[in-house]
Amino acid sequence: MSINIIKDSIDLGIITTNPEPMLRFYRDTLGLKPGGDMEIPGGGQMIRLLCGTTVVKLVVNGQPPEQPAVPGGIAGAAGYRYWTITVDNLQESVQECRDAGYNIAMEPQEIREGVTFTVIEDPDGNWVELLEMAE
Repeated sequence: MSINIIKDSIDLGIITTNPEPMLRFYRDTLGLKPGGDMEIPGGGQMIRLLCGTTVVKLVVNGQPPEQPAVPGGIAGAAGYRYWTITVDNLQESVQECRDAGYNIAMEPQEIREGVTFTVIEDPDGNWVELLEMAE
């Protein structure tokens, strides 16, 4: 038996204690579209943002998490460390993030012919890779 996947993308949950700065980053700077908010059991809130058909869920629990996120990006710990958004305006996106005061964790670099990436830190220190592929 195998899992019958019926959606062409994933939903990603990011636990935060700082929803407003996270919204400014994901919605206002990166341009993810509002997808609706909802209360969750235990007094929390889920703020849904759309990145194509992917849903990025900013979750504020009713109780603060027991542990903060482990800093250090890819080398900081095992487990989920970054996720990728494919764009067609990498240099402009990096400049907009830089102008907004976000940390560019890895400057843009070509990893193979026609493929360039960068890594930006969100306000909680999570890494978001922006990837551009030449046409």
